[in-house]
Amino acid sequence: MFDPNSISEIIDAAKAATKSDADTARLAISFLDLTSLNDDDTVETIEALCERAQSPAGNTAAVCVYAPFIETAWRALGQSGIKTATVVNFPAGGTNAQRVGDETADAVAKGTDEVDLVLPYKAFLDGDIQAATDVIEATRTACGPLTTLKVILESGAFDDLSKVYDAARLAIKHGANFIKTSTGKVPVGATPEAAATMITAIRDAREEDGLACGFKASGGVKTTADAALFLAIADEIMGEGWAAPDTFRFGASGVLTDLLKTCGMAQSDTANTTGTY
Repeated sequence: MFDPNSISEIIDAAKAATKSDADTARLAISFLDLTSLNDDDTVETIEALCERAQSPAGNTAAVCVYAPFIETAWRALGQSGIKTATVVNFPAGGTNAQRVGDETADAVAKGTDEVDLVLPYKAFLDGDIQAATDVIEATRTACGPLTTLKVILESGAFDDLSKVYDAARLAIKHGANFIKTSTGKVPVGATPEAAATMITAIRDAREEDGLACGFKASGGVKTTADAALFLAIADEIMGEGWAAPDTFRFGASGVLTDLLKTCGMAQSDTANTTGTY
């Protein structure tokens, strides 16, 4: 059973073990979903984003763009190995499962490798668990077996860590490959408390149900120190070595600049990616 009182102890231990050094920064870059979800995105800004993703310190894990730019992204990324991701049911988290399923199927047909779904979090918080379940299942079906599904909980909208935990377990049970904190479109994004709660849910789902799931921190991850703390939380709960691109991601744009600075490098910020994640 989830104990919210354990979260502060996990965070304190993680803070004591946090290392904001160049090795951590390089690792964080390899976990990064470099993101641009701006209303004024263009083909040119997305191409610049894809160029940034191929950084002097290594490639990011993915780029995340709106659906109209999926083809632009995967063409620009070429043979880099960087994944293309997009968002659905974004950012409001509606309850129309058929609509979200169709939106997902369209994104998959365009060539996305990964889909970031906004959980119907308002419905979930109102007690409509079935509506939330239906949307997750419709999206999972539309993704098929090859497309990665990340479920965004919008943890900053929750007033109770136990509810965050329950939402995380629900998403994992119904097919999430990752659970993700935030859209970046609400005042509160990723927090250490939400991260520790969600990663605890991932651990419990593995131990109790035999289900594997990754974690993505998004919304407010701006510095190497921010990234290092989230990685330390994962190490504290899951053990060192668990975090890898197939189990851990950061959803961010501006953090790449600070990560490169920590590595002793610089990169021209040619993409208009401020104010996204």
